[in-house]
Amino acid sequence: MRDATMDGGVRQAVRSRRLSSAAVRRIERDAFEPAYVQLADIMRERIAEGEFHAGDRLPTEAELIRAYGLSPVTVRRAVKILVDEGAVTATPGRGTFVEAASIAAASFDLRSFRAILADPAVKVRMLSVRVVPASRRVARMLELEEGGRVIAIRRLLHRDGRPVLFHRESLTYDPRRPVIETELGVTALRDLFEGNGQVGPKRGRLTLIATTLRPTEAGHLQTAVGEAAFLLEHHFFGFDDRPLSWGVFVCRADQLTFETTVGFQPRQPAAGAAEDPA
Repeated sequence: MRDATMDGGVRQAVRSRRLSSAAVRRIERDAFEPAYVQLADIMRERIAEGEFHAGDRLPTEAELIRAYGLSPVTVRRAVKILVDEGAVTATPGRGTFVEAASIAAASFDLRSFRAILADPAVKVRMLSVRVVPASRRVARMLELEEGGRVIAIRRLLHRDGRPVLFHRESLTYDPRRPVIETELGVTALRDLFEGNGQVGPKRGRLTLIATTLRPTEAGHLQTAVGEAAFLLEHHFFGFDDRPLSWGVFVCRADQLTFETTVGFQPRQPAAGAAEDPA
């Protein structure tokens, strides 16, 4: 059986090394980032570098105060950031512990989709803009009576003459607010997804679906019926919480890529940073 005193000594030695390593990473008092954000970044980096593993207890509040010369409030705000991110859990009376990386917590962004909208080579060709009676599904999504009037828009986004995205959208019809040409181009779509428009939605819901191309979609995208595709459904709401628009973007599956990381990644050196001489 191992000597409990020896185990305690080993734990104390490990803790001392961890705290001494903190001295290498200082809080920059004149930095633009607040001290609590810097501390959260530092602790995140120490976890990423393997200094702390899943289940390990982080230094106590008092230890972090001493190591970094910060106030209790600042340390608590830094820890709260990590707790809110799911990186650690804080248990009163026990401490703050590193959480294991969870695949279930992985999230993906729409970087590749946004890159298409941001590409200056991507242009929009309007296929149709009409005021039509709302179908049962459109009426349900826009919270209208079936047969009520909506604006139906069909767009094709293309790059160098080759189709990239097919977009169909239904908007609530307001005769007091005519649709103008600037709202139909790629810039309007870019502003909508980037939040740059002067009048945008209050909130929205996006749903990504793996599907196959139907005849109409395949025809617009100049590819085979049944080819693998992604469908990005969007549903936007105004500041009165009523639906503004509902629609879908459709593209071939090879047009979008989704990737993410799980757990913490060590900080990468800045591009062009000088390497240490051999």
